[in-house]
Amino acid sequence: QVQLQESGPGLVKPSQTLSLTCTVSGGSITTNYYYWSWIRQPPGKGLEWMAAIAYSGSTHYNPSLRSRTDISWDTSKNQFTLQLTSVTPEDTAVYYCASSTRPAQYGESWLYATPVQKEYDYWGQGTQVTVSS
Repeated sequence: QVQLQESGPGLVKPSQTLSLTCTVSGGSITTNYYYWSWIRQPPGKGLEWMAAIAYSGSTHYNPSLRSRTDISWDTSKNQFTLQLTSVTPEDTAVYYCASSTRPAQYGESWLYATPVQKEYDYWGQGTQVTVSS
């Protein structure tokens, strides 16, 4: 069974860079046709897809966050990482890593829709990140 585990700082100061890592176990992140995403949920709001890296290594970004986000992977460690620069209190959220094969089935534009939990095959438990001075 594939399992995902997020790790990162719980508290970040405004203007700093947030770095989160998702460690995948029980399967390889290069397995056809999985897309590995970062998704967040601010308090009182819905899920927001941020970025994804595909089994091929191609990367995809939410246009509204593109200028501040970077997603990468380390296949030797079976991990993928999100960096979010210039954080503000509005970036306070629970951050999840998740994976799905639906982009390969329905087209990569599927990634850009509002995430639906059941449409992702695997989820991490989520990690709370608070941006505050």
